[in-house]
Amino acid sequence: MLKKKFLLFLLLCFFSALVQAQSNFKYIDKANMDMSIAPGENFYLYANGNWIKNYPVPNSKTRWGSFDLLREESSKRLQSLLEEAVKNRDKDRATQIIANMFSSGMDSATIEAKGFSPIKNDLVRINNLQSVAEILHEITTLRTMGMGSALFGSFVGPDRKNVTMYIPSISQGGTSLPDRDYYLKDDARSTKIRNAFSNHLNTVFGLVGEDEATAKASAASVLKIETALAKAQMSRVEMRDPYKTYNKFAIKDLNELTQNMNWNIILEELKILGADSVVANNPSFLKTANQLLVELPLSDWKSYLKWVVIRSASPYLSSAFVNADFELTKVQTGQKEQTPRWQRMSSLIDRSLGDFIGQLYVEKYFKPEAKARMKELVNNLQVTFAERIQRLDWMSEETKTKALEKLNAIVKKIGYPDKWKTYEGVTASPDDFIGNVRNVSVWQYNYMVNRMGKPVDRTEMNMTPPTINASYSPSNNDITFPAGILQFPFFDFGADDAVNYGGIGAVIGHEMTHGFDDQGRQFAADGNLKDWWTKDDATKFTAKANEVVQQYNAMTVLDTIHVNGKLTLGENLADLGGLSIAYEAFTKTEQFKKGKKIDGFTPAQRFFLSWAQVWRNNALPETQAQLIITDPHSPGMHRGNGPIVNMDSWYKAFNIKKTDSMYKEEDKRTRIW
Repeated sequence: MLKKKFLLFLLLCFFSALVQAQSNFKYIDKANMDMSIAPGENFYLYANGNWIKNYPVPNSKTRWGSFDLLREESSKRLQSLLEEAVKNRDKDRATQIIANMFSSGMDSATIEAKGFSPIKNDLVRINNLQSVAEILHEITTLRTMGMGSALFGSFVGPDRKNVTMYIPSISQGGTSLPDRDYYLKDDARSTKIRNAFSNHLNTVFGLVGEDEATAKASAASVLKIETALAKAQMSRVEMRDPYKTYNKFAIKDLNELTQNMNWNIILEELKILGADSVVANNPSFLKTANQLLVELPLSDWKSYLKWVVIRSASPYLSSAFVNADFELTKVQTGQKEQTPRWQRMSSLIDRSLGDFIGQLYVEKYFKPEAKARMKELVNNLQVTFAERIQRLDWMSEETKTKALEKLNAIVKKIGYPDKWKTYEGVTASPDDFIGNVRNVSVWQYNYMVNRMGKPVDRTEMNMTPPTINASYSPSNNDITFPAGILQFPFFDFGADDAVNYGGIGAVIGHEMTHGFDDQGRQFAADGNLKDWWTKDDATKFTAKANEVVQQYNAMTVLDTIHVNGKLTLGENLADLGGLSIAYEAFTKTEQFKKGKKIDGFTPAQRFFLSWAQVWRNNALPETQAQLIITDPHSPGMHRGNGPIVNMDSWYKAFNIKKTDSMYKEEDKRTRIW
């Protein structure tokens, strides 16, 4: 009897081990790899080559990779939650609002029947403007009523140099294309997109009743104004400098700088009350805007403001407007088919009523154990990062003390906010889609400006729970990991430590390192923009960061297009630091210490394979070209390959030799954090 029990016990152990092994296989799937490519030739393709071949970009998408697969799944979850809300819309106020919002967005027949009637009164009002003062009043009206942002941006947020207080910020803006380069460059891609934009303007002005000649003139006016504004804008690289973009003005001094713009009146009309000063990110831009207001005829400004209304409203109007938008999108990104309506609606509701839908998402899809495990991982990474700072051979003890102070002060926000927004005053009708969108926009605007004069709320999360992303805030000195990203390939309860540390562990390390990248390092532990480095340490850091700039500048993305090492520097530094910290934290685990292979891979190999598969991605050529100009992140392949060539542990894990293409001499490897 004992013998039978013992045999039964052995069989159970065997099957348990088999199930465990099989469950681990799915986390690093050899079917997705291309083992005909040596790890040292192109590690990203070695890890993902067959996946790249087998999963092209779907027609309704511009990119397709790990993030996109999760976003697809998240949008299906949201669709399910919204459809359930529609069935139970009388359950409570929150359910009724998101149900009505969803119903109105899905009611294409009603939207179609209304045509552009929802914006007719706005266009008539703009047509009757008679002076520069009335133009400026219209700009503030559009902003406060959820009808678009014109000429400049306005925002109320923490004062970068006194983060306990809110302050108004006035920013460069006023353009529609993704970057100023599209207005200013004459290369084939920029010219094609600019021409498509001009055609788009002609089309939509025609859709609101202008005859061919008038529509052509209106389009020309818009392009003229936006090109002039683009010339005055700083580049994205320049905008990364937190000191260059912090220009504090007493309101009377800003009035002196822009004498055609009375900021006392503008701020009052923007409902920004009680401010005695503002921060302008680009004073030179505001001077240009000020001149243009009086140099250009009122007819140009009226056409421009009509366009702002049309642009803001088009996604919520009849199919003629939605289709016209998509024709421009196709040229810019290469996308072949429109994103399905249900998906556009679920995304809209997540963006606009994220705390309502987020509560339902968390209740159904986020386990408390996931939050607890994430806290554990974050703490492990934080301890390891501290140990690495203490061992740095290039940093003085004085700066190390400040760095550790900042690291230990990081606030962790995981899964969902401690306090949910109630959207007090928001209403939604089942048959007024654009009205619902504007109602929520007005609420969001008022919520933002009503913060003036109140203590800064540092508990807020800047992402909704279903979001597939993570973030670091320099002013709050906090890291945020929404519930949405806590899924495979980033995180899974069933996965071995190698997979979780190579996935979410590296993401945690990435966000922590943002506090110490070329931008984040300029903010102190309390979140204030303040220099806490010795001059010598800052010089050493800058030299190391420049090595990373040069490394990524050399990477080719598409024909003659290279990665912009300066634009992507912050993300590349965060990848290098994050992966290095995550790997060292992983070496403390039992899995690493035992060194047992799973499916033929060592723990170290599984760690790096997990990292690489997070970044697997296909993107359309047009999208790749646009992202190189607009995205501060490097493309997937270069994120997968970039950091590892600086890590001795990767060379050891895969026995990388000097003859391999990716080999980097040991004394040339960049080591920062």
